[in-house]
Amino acid sequence: MFRSARTMRLLVVLFLLLPFVSACRSEPPPPAEVTIGVIYPFSGSLEATGADIRHGIELAVEIINGEFKLEMPLAWTAGLPNLRGAKVKVIYADHAGDPDQGVEAARRLIEEEKVVALVGCYNSSVTAPVSQVAEAASVPFLNPDSTSPTLTQRGFRWFFRTTADDAIFVRNFFDFLADLQQERGIALGSVAIVYENTLFGTGVGQLERRYAQEAGLKVVADVPYSANATSVEAEVQRIIASGASLVMQSSYAQDAILYMQTYKAMGYRPQALLAMDAGFISPVFIETLGDDANYILSREVWAPDLGETRPLIRQVNTLFRGRYGTNMTGNSARAFTGLIVLADAINRAGSTEPEAIRQALLETDIPAEQLIMPWKGVRFDSETGQNTLAQGIIVQIQDRAYYTVWPWDLATRELIWPMPDWEE
Repeated sequence: MFRSARTMRLLVVLFLLLPFVSACRSEPPPPAEVTIGVIYPFSGSLEATGADIRHGIELAVEIINGEFKLEMPLAWTAGLPNLRGAKVKVIYADHAGDPDQGVEAARRLIEEEKVVALVGCYNSSVTAPVSQVAEAASVPFLNPDSTSPTLTQRGFRWFFRTTADDAIFVRNFFDFLADLQQERGIALGSVAIVYENTLFGTGVGQLERRYAQEAGLKVVADVPYSANATSVEAEVQRIIASGASLVMQSSYAQDAILYMQTYKAMGYRPQALLAMDAGFISPVFIETLGDDANYILSREVWAPDLGETRPLIRQVNTLFRGRYGTNMTGNSARAFTGLIVLADAINRAGSTEPEAIRQALLETDIPAEQLIMPWKGVRFDSETGQNTLAQGIIVQIQDRAYYTVWPWDLATRELIWPMPDWEE
């Protein structure tokens, strides 16, 4: 009888402990590494841009996995503290500007490499199908740099974008032009809109036409072209024949350079060329053109001179320059920020489970002073995944370097308008 009672008590204790034993078995220990897939153009005509982006990501990983006295997420501790110091590991994949290659890379990273999230892809035309693969697989996708407004209009649950989109950037252009008229008394003429003919360029072109009409500016030339073109003489002739005094241009690196060389060869110089970032802020643009790159205006997301008023920007850019021998660009700064934001969400999730990461991204609230971007912070819209606090600036190339010239309160150089003639 005594034996039976003791056995019964033991069985009761085991029964009460069973849920706790099961719970312990169902929660595996945190991984030693958290693997993130990164898809960018590391070959082809955008190879230089891809290298710049990769440098930004490499520096972000170094800061996350090391210990740095920087006032930003994850800098002070080695690894992800909420995952017992797990290190971030990045697996790179090249899409070479080809959407099909990007899709294949995404599937491989998700199915074979078992990445917990994806980052990419610079080209909006590649980001669109790649993020669709991530959406179908329920894998978080963080987009630091593709700016087509359509990307956040698809009702996706797993897509998050940190950068402002082209609608915001184009609006910045026309706010800038309005300021020139109202505050500087500058008369504006007609506009030529020039753009590469994929999702990025055509989307920008549509927005520029709409806002130009609202602003009462006449569009006298609409010039789409292939980013892989080897000659743009016919397109430049159309621009010249239109008599446009302003050019708004959306190009990648090699075609931006080709256009500038053709403008000079044909003696064309508008009052101003307002570029939609991209190729005009690639390191290879100034490296190739030298002084011929001067006076270009570009919408931007970042410029080194912002470090004059924001110490964190100066500190991170100094680290970058020490490793790669050049300043960060808008591309490397956006990629750096995107990976930091994603890693911060994974850390706050305390898990590599997709839904936990997605929820943490939705709860992101990083203040401006903890970013190297001139944004008001990072906070994602729950319906679209767009960072609602992102904004842009306008820079001008002067003395082979980018300087902020607008908004006026952030300007570190006086605007030069109009562009001097080639001979000058």
